[in-house]
Amino acid sequence: MPRRESSAFLALILAQAAHSIEEYSHWLYDVLAPARFVSGLFSNDLRIGFVIFNVLLVAFGLWCFFGPVLRGFRSAAGLAWFWVVLEFLNGCAHMTWAASAGGYRPGLATAPALVTIALILGWQLQRGSSASRTAV
Repeated sequence: MPRRESSAFLALILAQAAHSIEEYSHWLYDVLAPARFVSGLFSNDLRIGFVIFNVLLVAFGLWCFFGPVLRGFRSAAGLAWFWVVLEFLNGCAHMTWAASAGGYRPGLATAPALVTIALILGWQLQRGSSASRTAV
């Protein structure tokens, strides 16, 4: 994966880490049913379950970056697209939730960064894919 794309990928994972910290510090696991559910899968203490899930999520992202993405594995593009879709939808969901509630909801402050970086990475991946198809 070219350097620009891998840099954008890392930025997306770091934005997710910041997003997770924001969600935790504003008790997302207490105010959003899906977050309660997922947190409950990892621990009876929702706070701990939320931390475990988010540490695993960011760790997976870092594994993707330091493994397939940096090493140029064929799976890198597919993993990058997975993260683009995941973070774009995550950011949009937070912004929609806050807009429908008419105010701040946990995760809103970092949601625009997720959407923006996901769009940039998606554009770079698409552009790189188009360039490789025309070069053949």
